[in-house]
Amino acid sequence: MEKRNVCKDSNKEYEKGVAFATLSYVIWGVLPVYWKALAPVAPVLIMFYRMLMAFIFVAFLAAFMYKPAQIFEPLRKKGAAVGFLISGVLISVNWGIYIWAVNSGHIIQTSMGYYINPLITIVFGVVFFKEKLNKYKIAALATAGAGVAVVLVGYGEFPFVALGLAVSFACYGAVKKKLNANAVLALLFETAFLTPVALVVVTFMETNGINGLSAVGTPLHYVLIAFAGSVTAVPLLLFAAAANRVDLTMIGFTQYISPTITLLLGIFVYHEIFDRIKLAAFALIWAALAIYAFSEVMGKSDKTIEECL
Repeated sequence: MEKRNVCKDSNKEYEKGVAFATLSYVIWGVLPVYWKALAPVAPVLIMFYRMLMAFIFVAFLAAFMYKPAQIFEPLRKKGAAVGFLISGVLISVNWGIYIWAVNSGHIIQTSMGYYINPLITIVFGVVFFKEKLNKYKIAALATAGAGVAVVLVGYGEFPFVALGLAVSFACYGAVKKKLNANAVLALLFETAFLTPVALVVVTFMETNGINGLSAVGTPLHYVLIAFAGSVTAVPLLLFAAAANRVDLTMIGFTQYISPTITLLLGIFVYHEIFDRIKLAAFALIWAALAIYAFSEVMGKSDKTIEECL
């Protein structure tokens, strides 16, 4: 009976992790609309404002949820402070590239970047965390890789934006997995260590009129900047919560939700070019998802038979 209860609890945690990951990527998928609305504010300034607003949002959240001693508990772990700093730098680089690309007319290339990212995440899971791939997952990985290859060829140029996004976020996910810290407190320290830098940059750009809010901002821009922290902190918190409950392989494939939404926005809302080559790549990637979904169903059924009966 005790074993069955443990199994049931484990399955519930896994299901929560999948739900958190899915919601996280849905939010990320629609964020290009948000960043587009902030043009013509300088993308780098938007990124640093995002960092400041995220820190304020999470600081209030942490103060509400935890006692002071609990807030600083994650820093007592050896190497945690450095880990938080590294993860903060990685996600800032990722967001900086992303915001610039969206507001520069490269939404489809950002989509490509997040299609590539799960492949790198899966490789990280195998190399650094010894996660296993069955034959279905290998087939799914190969199919998705073929889709990404088609996209790369279709662009006809080296996709610096796409690869920058993919590598930076895959590294971020690996660091988060290694830290295995509370989602709220981890994000608090990720932003806290870089907040002084953000304050310097924001102050410099605003006082010098470099496409800042004081120079080009409207009332709508001020409102959007005020919520820039929360709209990015929420999916990051969901991502962190998911990373602590499911393996990187599962996270890697749920990440396809975000670039799919972004791709559709790029095509149908912002009318970027989408030819037959990209359509073929899109079909291959969704075929990979179908294979992986089948693998998950089969794997879960086997686990239930072996461990829960």
